[in-house]
Amino acid sequence: MSTATLGDFPYISLPPGYMSNGEPETKRFARFPFWVKAQAHWVEGRFYLVNVYPDEEGEYNPYELLRNLEAQVEQIGGSKVSDEHIPYETVNGWGEEITMGFLKGLGDVYSEDVKVKTYLVRRNDGNIWIHFAQGTTQGGIIVGQEKAFQQTAQLLPASEIKKQLDAVGKVALQVNFATDKTDVLPDSLPQIEQVAALLKDDPSLKLAINGHTDNTGDAAHNQQLSEERAKAVVVLLTGKGIDAARLSAAGFGSARPVADNGTGEGKAKNRRVELVKR
Repeated sequence: MSTATLGDFPYISLPPGYMSNGEPETKRFARFPFWVKAQAHWVEGRFYLVNVYPDEEGEYNPYELLRNLEAQVEQIGGSKVSDEHIPYETVNGWGEEITMGFLKGLGDVYSEDVKVKTYLVRRNDGNIWIHFAQGTTQGGIIVGQEKAFQQTAQLLPASEIKKQLDAVGKVALQVNFATDKTDVLPDSLPQIEQVAALLKDDPSLKLAINGHTDNTGDAAHNQQLSEERAKAVVVLLTGKGIDAARLSAAGFGSARPVADNGTGEGKAKNRRVELVKR
């Protein structure tokens, strides 16, 4: 168990002569499959992604970069736990949540010549995992620190939903779904109950259920996902006795942001379900 004093997350840095192609990416809360002995070990928490290239005056030296990374891992009390190629079919099977959402730090995992090195720093305040994949001209690094899920969605009671609908004709709800899926998580079911209560209290009310995502990943995929999530909310409401004729579902993907997608907080606000009075 490491007790080393850590600096700021992600706890490692690129050596002189190397740089990221564009700004590194951070994720406040996500999940990633770290490859350990022919199996995916899924980690939830915060992440840092960087693709590594030589600066304008240098050349890429795989051995130099590896030695620098491993020295930093050792310094913070970690060790290598796996050094293997990930099968092509396995990577594809993870879907766009990983292949697109973590593209910045994934590295050339599709090449048969590339082995993925996985490092682990065991800590009481959250294990640190590092994915490192490099070829002969560039590399990718993903640092993840385990962190328990903390609910960020706030429950809006039926009275507050009605107030906002009467005032502006729509209201945004922060409904939590399973990652890249349409399943509403248990912590958001009380919010669906409040919407159902409002509809039962006002039999004349008709609502459009509109799904929205942040801009992570493919736009077409996000549009489809947002529509399917909106439909999932409709299914839950009809299951509580609401007439389907009073509801409609549509998805807009990332086309209608309400906050800056350049920050984790902004992305969280953009991932929403809107109720619009019809």
